[in-house]
Amino acid sequence: MIASIVVILSLSTCIDIVAAERRWCFIKVNDQMAEHGPPTVETLKAITAAFNAHDLDAIMEFFAEECSLDMPRGPHPWGQRFAGKAAVREALATRFKGLPDVHYGDDRHWVSGNLGVSEWLLTGTTPAGARIEVRGCDHWEFRDGKVSRKDSYWKIVDR
Repeated sequence: MIASIVVILSLSTCIDIVAAERRWCFIKVNDQMAEHGPPTVETLKAITAAFNAHDLDAIMEFFAEECSLDMPRGPHPWGQRFAGKAAVREALATRFKGLPDVHYGDDRHWVSGNLGVSEWLLTGTTPAGARIEVRGCDHWEFRDGKVSRKDSYWKIVDR
């Protein structure tokens, strides 16, 4: 077995180990190690931790260059789609501006092959002071150990 190790020091620490044709990347997010390779529940928990830290750099470490984000609201049946890493980052930055204290709690995650699901309770406050509390989920697709698609859903809350 041949293994190579590369250490990259930045906002997160990445260790690339190539062995038996698998690529593993461990990214430290808020003192948690998340594995980039075949997705795991721990991967989804680490992504959620990065979202709760409002750390766009850490979040985007999980995404492939060619990726997409489908937001729950938008002009199409799938909501609004953002394609490409730069567009996804900009859309997520807008989310943090629209809900500066957004938090994903009461979460649970599961994975099957290259697909994952995260359920959560989103809480936050808009800049105008409106309080948001809604259940939702993300459907994740992974390619080569990175997020290739994030599709978000929210319950519709009638008051």
